[in-house]
Amino acid sequence: MRILIIKTSAMGDIIHALPVLDYLRQAVPDAEVDWIVEEPFKDVLAGNPLLHRLHIIRTRKWRKSIFSAATRHEAADVLKSIRDSHYDMAIDIQGNLKSGVLAGLSGAPRRFGFTRKFQQEKLNALFTNYKIPHRPQDDNAGKRYLRIVSAALGRDYAGMNISTQVHTGEEDNRTAKQLLAGHSSAPVFLFHGGTTWQTKFWSEEGWIALGKNALAAFPGSMILLSWGNETERTSAQRVAAGIGPQARLLDRYTLKGITAVIKQVDLVIGGDTGLVHLAAAVGTPTVSYYRSSDGNASGPDGDRHIIVQSPLPCTRCFRTSCERDGECRDSIRPETILAGMKTLSRFFRRAAGSSNIAVKGNDR
Repeated sequence: MRILIIKTSAMGDIIHALPVLDYLRQAVPDAEVDWIVEEPFKDVLAGNPLLHRLHIIRTRKWRKSIFSAATRHEAADVLKSIRDSHYDMAIDIQGNLKSGVLAGLSGAPRRFGFTRKFQQEKLNALFTNYKIPHRPQDDNAGKRYLRIVSAALGRDYAGMNISTQVHTGEEDNRTAKQLLAGHSSAPVFLFHGGTTWQTKFWSEEGWIALGKNALAAFPGSMILLSWGNETERTSAQRVAAGIGPQARLLDRYTLKGITAVIKQVDLVIGGDTGLVHLAAAVGTPTVSYYRSSDGNASGPDGDRHIIVQSPLPCTRCFRTSCERDGECRDSIRPETILAGMKTLSRFFRRAAGSSNIAVKGNDR
């Protein structure tokens, strides 16, 4: 059987979708599974032994030169490789117009996707011929994706022991280990303040307070600060300076490189961002905070992860800007995040600090 998975973006959503590969390995071990992905996110999937082939698309670049011969030839080559694969089924777990078109152009006779409630764009419905309804137990993004795939194969994912994997190479792993060479046995934390929406950021003051409190609670520990663009780098630099010498601003890493670093640290703290989901995918504990988005729906699941939702009554508004943004940021308290860190200290690979207090938030 040849199966095509269509999940083109974004990084966090692709990471949420990774369990479908292990599900397919167990449900149809002899299947060849391919995946269509946008180029910026290919490293989440590259090297995964459960994948037969990646089809890499570059729609952002193609849109900039849509009438050029180079664009036409490149897009045509990708579409030809998809059609020539003669898929038995295409499973669209993106749910927008682009993914629907790709499902239709794949030539697969059976094309599975979302019902209208979960489609990002309603025209997606034109291109799938099996629309899978969700159940109450399919209550977050990862389970919604598993629901589509498992319905297509006729075996419920419930009760299965399903894992995720993000492959990193020897060089990336070696570089990550060298980064922490000589560090004491105290925990290493990774802070990531970057995200896409203005209403998902936390304040620099909050990060600095958290960093100082974490160093006091976990003597000898180290804080690494990651970033994704120049604005995030300058912000992280100010936070590192505010925390002190035990905080270190990381260099710019490739996606594989930062994944290897995440595998080495004891805990990742961040908002609703891809690096938090990446940490969960490789088994690193996380504490994550949510303001405009819903942590219960999109946050990491399991007892190694703690969700902190803003206590404001208007939380989960899904607005990208708001006149109460400052108040909302301040509603995420450093002491709440620190309590989550202490609760998860039992999972640290290095020795944890002293005290433990009850967490405020949702310890799932």
